[in-house]
Amino acid sequence: MFKDIIFIYSIGNTYKEEGKNVEVELRQLLYAVTIAEEKSFSKAAEKLHLAQPSLSQQIAKLEKELDVILFERSTSSVRLTDAGARFFTSALNILDGVEQLRKEMQDVAALTKGGLTLGSLPMTGAHILPLLLPEFAKRYPGIDVRLVEEATRSLEQLTARGTAEMSLLTLPVQDANLEWEELLDEEICLAVPPAHKLAGRREVKMRELDEEPFIMLKKGQGFRQVVERWCMEAGFAPQIVFESSNIETVQSLVAAGMGAAFVPRLLAHKYPRNHTGPAYVRLTEPRPYRTLVLAFRRGRYRSRAAQAFLDTARDVLQAVRMEEVDE
Repeated sequence: MFKDIIFIYSIGNTYKEEGKNVEVELRQLLYAVTIAEEKSFSKAAEKLHLAQPSLSQQIAKLEKELDVILFERSTSSVRLTDAGARFFTSALNILDGVEQLRKEMQDVAALTKGGLTLGSLPMTGAHILPLLLPEFAKRYPGIDVRLVEEATRSLEQLTARGTAEMSLLTLPVQDANLEWEELLDEEICLAVPPAHKLAGRREVKMRELDEEPFIMLKKGQGFRQVVERWCMEAGFAPQIVFESSNIETVQSLVAAGMGAAFVPRLLAHKYPRNHTGPAYVRLTEPRPYRTLVLAFRRGRYRSRAAQAFLDTARDVLQAVRMEEVDE
């Protein structure tokens, strides 16, 4: 966790204690903490890439400066003394504060130069990212966004591991290691072929769809699970005639007359109404929504670049909500 501190913060800090100047270097704190964690001078030296005699000399110097014994040494183990245990707790707090300071200083530069890794569901990426990324690039042109597209479960795992700093997901989020910020309650509508009997309707009740053939996203995608739940709540199981992992393919099959599909309303707005494309009908009783969130690993430090992306997403999608209210 503190591996960079030794290279960046090898500076002396002087403390006044009972009339005596006590000088302790941050690298000495790091050395002592590592020994306590490894319970071994040799293992700590290896982890710190130091010669063991050099490490021992630094600890001896630290103990002399503090006028306490930090470690009880034996041929088989090393353990903290009572004074060492108190020192360990305080040293951890100091090193953690320095690490946070280092990250904050990096973040100052990160808003002009840097990068972040964003996970996204393929369908969400198709209609949400074209709204978010241009605005983010306009505000922060020096930040490179690396995009990872996966199915829901894979994205949750990547985000929980920290491989993706954050991910655009929809509720419910299953992984207990994640926390999230809600961005948008997105209405879901029905896409039907242009010559379909429902194409001229403004709205249709969910229970009227019990005999419709449906084109669905493949299992494993969160949207598929949510759609099946809506159908069951409306009293029917959807008759699935085709499956695809690509929402654009689903749209094309609908336009070709192969069946109906559930699609996010924002995605429907991308396609102009014409005699060859799908017709879009709003759903009622109930009117289905899905909640779009930006998920992060729980308890993880959130970089300023990540916070900037979250703020941008909120601004853009708030404008989208206002446009929908005006319709």
